[in-house]
Amino acid sequence: MQQIIDQFFDFGIMFDPDNFDKVMAGFWFTIKLAIIAGILSLIWGLVLAVLRQTPGKLGRIVRWPTIAYIDVFRGIPALLVILIVSTALGALSQPDLETGAGALLPRWIGVPDWFGQPAPFWYGVIAITITYGAYMAEVYRAGIEAVPSGQMEAARSLGMSHRQAMRRVIIPQAIRKVIPPLLNDFIALMKDTTLVSFIGLIEVVQAGYDIASETFSSSALTLGAFLFVLVTIPLARLVDYMIGRQQARYQRGLA
Repeated sequence: MQQIIDQFFDFGIMFDPDNFDKVMAGFWFTIKLAIIAGILSLIWGLVLAVLRQTPGKLGRIVRWPTIAYIDVFRGIPALLVILIVSTALGALSQPDLETGAGALLPRWIGVPDWFGQPAPFWYGVIAITITYGAYMAEVYRAGIEAVPSGQMEAARSLGMSHRQAMRRVIIPQAIRKVIPPLLNDFIALMKDTTLVSFIGLIEVVQAGYDIASETFSSSALTLGAFLFVLVTIPLARLVDYMIGRQQARYQRGLA
């Protein structure tokens, strides 16, 4: 029992000022990464969902590439997307030494250091947005298709175009229906931010692993796990509350 305590629950290692500061600095990176990537994923997912609903034969030009994008990036592991984005952007911002050709991308895009954050941070934001935008697009699509078709017909009968009806009638109703599953996706997104450690970002897991390598104790990793639980459990209870409220509203509507 003492060995388990020493390995996972050594509070001397957890709350050593240097160790604690490293883990908290890594967790702050995790929070910033999750918030920025989460907001961008919500926006990108909504754009994809709306494009997928483009009507008419000409709409196929938009619909089919959008469907292909969603299917592809839902099938590729997030870690692989992170590695591809980081290596591709870095490589495309370098000139070709053999031919002397210039870089395809400017350095401020290929090696971003926007707002004082390191390039691996932004590679993670881009990759997670690309991946989770596809997941959230399907959530939005489910919400849009759950809105009764009569809503669109009524909006069109009032003289609205398809775009106006989507913006003013369908999308507001759809978003209210899908807030709980979107929060679930955000919880999964937050956990996947740890994958950015593979390209050199010292977030909470990498910080805990570095300390574990020095101390031969996993207590710093346990501290990181506790910080994740501290954030995700309230979000999970919020999801439960919102689902319960939606079900109660639905039951009242039936009554």
